[in-house]
Amino acid sequence: MGLNRATWYYQPASETQFNLHLMRLIDAKYLERPFFGWRRMTHYLRKEGYQVNHKRVRRLMGKMGIQAIYPKPKASQAAEGHKIYPYLLRNREITRVNQVWSSDITYVPLHGGFMYLVAVMDWHSRYVLAWQLSNTLDGTFCVDALHQALSWGTPDIFNTDQGAQFTAHAYTSVLQDAGIRISMDGKGRALDNIFIERLWRTVKYEDIYLKDYETVPLLYAGLDDYFQFYNHERPHQSLAYATPAEVHFARDSGSMSG
Repeated sequence: MGLNRATWYYQPASETQFNLHLMRLIDAKYLERPFFGWRRMTHYLRKEGYQVNHKRVRRLMGKMGIQAIYPKPKASQAAEGHKIYPYLLRNREITRVNQVWSSDITYVPLHGGFMYLVAVMDWHSRYVLAWQLSNTLDGTFCVDALHQALSWGTPDIFNTDQGAQFTAHAYTSVLQDAGIRISMDGKGRALDNIFIERLWRTVKYEDIYLKDYETVPLLYAGLDDYFQFYNHERPHQSLAYATPAEVHFARDSGSMSG
């Protein structure tokens, strides 16, 4: 029918109101202190006056996609028996559009629940090629976003973490069939997917936290507006104050450093 999958997700994933409040606090603190695991996060919440135990905090961080034992968000454990792909980007100079793309998942708070957001980004231009919302982590929305992004072109290398959504055959087969080299973050390395980590911080502070969306349709419409702004109007210091779209669609995009 040509409708985005997110338009069918009128019901966000649910938790108790108290747990949703804790998850919102955890999310904001994690953006500020991405090295906080469940022990430090529990200590932080207790200092804020919340009588919570480690088990609750660890469970909520896992549900949000924050892997407590690693210093970076992981939406899930790797798929059992999945192939381990090497990290291909260490010390690699990114000089042109479509050299490297990456994808990641983040938790998005709502008044009565939460959603998961996936995005695909070009590393050189910071252009957000595709994004999707889901109320589950079944991985289908990640494949949808990947197909949407590939309508723009084909990267040389595609980088993700080792979460089950990205190591599943349904995902890696799309990349392999397109002749794309697969790169995956090393466990415990918070900077391996740094540009999309910065994107999450930006979209949450500049849009999601400010708008405090009440429903999934409002969230979808708001993110659609924001990513249009991010790509076409928001200048980036690292791009010599050009916008991602200006760099991504420039005739000679390789002349600008990322």
